[in-house]
Amino acid sequence: MPGGQLNSEFVRSLRIELLLTPDCPHGSAAEETLRSALTVDGREPLVERIYINDLDHAAGLGFHGSPTIRIAGRDVAPPSADLPIGLACRLYPQPDGSPAGVVPAETIRAAAERVEEQRAQLAAARAARPKLRELPWRASRSLLLWLSRRRFLGRLAVATPLTRPLVRRFIAGQTLDETLGVLERLRSRGLRWTVDVLGEAVASPEMARAAADRYVATLGALAERGLEANVSLKLTQMGLGVDVDFCTANVRRIVHRAADIGAFMRIDMEDHTLTETTLRIGRQLHADYHDVGVVIQSYLRRSAADVEQLIAEQIRVRLCKGAYDEPPDVAYTSKVEVDDSFRRLAERLLLEGRYPALATHDDRLIEDATHFAEQNGIDPSRFEFQMLYGVRRELQEALVARGYTVRVYVPYGSEWFPYYMRRLAERPANVLFILRSILPERRS
Repeated sequence: MPGGQLNSEFVRSLRIELLLTPDCPHGSAAEETLRSALTVDGREPLVERIYINDLDHAAGLGFHGSPTIRIAGRDVAPPSADLPIGLACRLYPQPDGSPAGVVPAETIRAAAERVEEQRAQLAAARAARPKLRELPWRASRSLLLWLSRRRFLGRLAVATPLTRPLVRRFIAGQTLDETLGVLERLRSRGLRWTVDVLGEAVASPEMARAAADRYVATLGALAERGLEANVSLKLTQMGLGVDVDFCTANVRRIVHRAADIGAFMRIDMEDHTLTETTLRIGRQLHADYHDVGVVIQSYLRRSAADVEQLIAEQIRVRLCKGAYDEPPDVAYTSKVEVDDSFRRLAERLLLEGRYPALATHDDRLIEDATHFAEQNGIDPSRFEFQMLYGVRRELQEALVARGYTVRVYVPYGSEWFPYYMRRLAERPANVLFILRSILPERRS
């Protein structure tokens, strides 16, 4: 079938569900038609089969007969109002007017095109919304970026008794020696860690090499102190903005040091424009050394496809929600959608991923994950939770007490002030997130 206006990346970002009863005679034909209708540039869509076993399950999913196809949560052939919930075979009108038990390819493709058009309209409406509504966001973003360039404020925050504890709450230290002491205290509480050597996106090869040198030194110091060697880094700090090949070679120096001491290295994810490049470099480095992992953000629409490929390649994944302000055509915009995506991806990784890390401070998502693991006989040793240093410390220790592994993301370095201001500027709502994370601990 011709490609039309659909593109393979869009199709792979869709949630496509084939709902059917276990004995449905049309299931295989329906899936074959579905895959054929949405295969673009030789890439097949990701199809999730959902088996309906009873009327309660059918009612909960709005299931009107087998098979039913949903794209982005919507029935591609909406039933008439008088069609009851049921488990019987469902018939669909074909292009020649005759009924059959399979949704026509034209109907499936038209439904996908409607979703693509609606997303484009949403993006256009968002771009054209009244400027007045953007003023609070723009003002807070501008203020935070302005503050990030006033480094004396960082020095003042460290020196002022009132703000010094807040800085130390979220930054392990400005020096490596300070940080090593923090890691030993975390170990005494049963926690593990990954170390982030803070630094901004660099503009020269010299700055990128210096950043890599700091990581090599950090790995060496961890090994010498008998501390677990686990680090996380961003490619823009390693020279991605200078040259892709240079960046890859620069990070490979860190990978070689990690391999020497049996360390683990994770490549952090940045905004969506860098996702494809980051994953490509991650795969190249993983081919050199098996203990290189990547990060997937649940708010990106493409993440379901990325997770499936990473599972197949057995590359370790840290799953997080994502913190950048992304356009709605590439990312879910509501908390409900982001959480639902996180939950689905976490379940896939728990079932088949290689030692996944679930990075969240959300009690509900954590409980959903632990319940799913218990229901499916997944031992706590097969995955871990990850949280930020200084955030939800009581929750971290409670999970450890229950037998789960908790790894703390520990940043250190003199570049902490511009780092945090820029992270907050990327999405000013993160300020409220930090405050909300502290309040439960304060109350307890």
